[in-house]
Amino acid sequence: MGAQRYIGADERRARLALRQRLAGRARAGTPEEVAGALVALHGTDPATVYLAVGARLADPARTVEETGRALYEDRSLVRMHGMRHTVFVFPTALTAVVHASTGLAVAARERAALLTHMAAAGAPDAAWLKEVEESALAALARRGQATATELAQDEPRLREQFVYAPGKSYEGMHTVSSRLLRVLGVEGKVVRGRPLGSWTSSRFRWAVAPAHAELDPAEAQAELLRRWLAACGPATEADLKWWTGWRVTEVRRALSAIGAEPVALDEGTGYVAGGDAGPVPGPGEPWAALLPALDPTAMGWQQRDWYLAPELRPRLFDGSGNVGPTVWWDGRVVGGWAQRPDGELVWRILDEEGVGREALAAIESEAERLSGWVGTTRITPRFRTPLEKELATG
Repeated sequence: MGAQRYIGADERRARLALRQRLAGRARAGTPEEVAGALVALHGTDPATVYLAVGARLADPARTVEETGRALYEDRSLVRMHGMRHTVFVFPTALTAVVHASTGLAVAARERAALLTHMAAAGAPDAAWLKEVEESALAALARRGQATATELAQDEPRLREQFVYAPGKSYEGMHTVSSRLLRVLGVEGKVVRGRPLGSWTSSRFRWAVAPAHAELDPAEAQAELLRRWLAACGPATEADLKWWTGWRVTEVRRALSAIGAEPVALDEGTGYVAGGDAGPVPGPGEPWAALLPALDPTAMGWQQRDWYLAPELRPRLFDGSGNVGPTVWWDGRVVGGWAQRPDGELVWRILDEEGVGREALAAIESEAERLSGWVGTTRITPRFRTPLEKELATG
């Protein structure tokens, strides 16, 4: 067996530029192309989805209209629970893979936890909950999309409340609707529908999940990992375990199943999809990007030193590990950006290495490009970071 091919930071940045659709010549034509290239868009903060798409479209002017079409009209994209019990936006064709590879195990734990909490509070049992669930799903199918409040009009038992963690410092009152709909989401039975407000709103309706095949979990894990390595490889075992939320044995089994190839990285051994270990062409010219909080590129790897200097992390991440808005130059995070209350978009360079006039001009151009399609919409990330808060307040 020959020596592993070494892939350095420069080549990893070149792969990132093209496969993450960030370099000028690699930009996409539709939101579906963006989601397909990245596998998953973080959906915890609704604005992130639109901003991540807009940063990668050749013409971002129709970002809001086209992303809304894909999510809520064509249903070619779907917002649902995925890896690490986190909400993402996936291509609809990938829902069966995501559900079988990551959702089933989490769903079983979530339902068991709900029943345990209800039993501890003296609430009705599993048979009662199943009856309410079936009634609620039938009502949702009739309505097409509905809020929890609207569903409770059809199924009043959804309004039932029970005490969570009685006697504990974190004791609280839970409503059956909020907990049950969350469980049904993880189980792949319902998905997030249209927001109640604008595209930045975190209040949304529910819809019945699109039908999908039931896949073998191990085969689904192999397929998800294959797609992700094609988009994000090379990656270390630690990166893969972190991104998927799987046990290390599951990661290794999936790597073996897809014939992943080991390569040498500065961090140690990494992996690429089979046949992808060879050199790749560069993007052709330096590129700039303004990416949103929780962007899948900034959050894509656990080991980030090859594109993010460690000393920048305290300013750009919150205490839970959520990245804020970032400024990129030629494959590296060099700063951050924010929007002030009056709508002005401001940015700051934190790492000046290699950031000269060309870079500053390109970054300013990207800022104008972003401001142009965002228009009068005000954007405040759900998870605030030190630099974002500082810039936003002036």
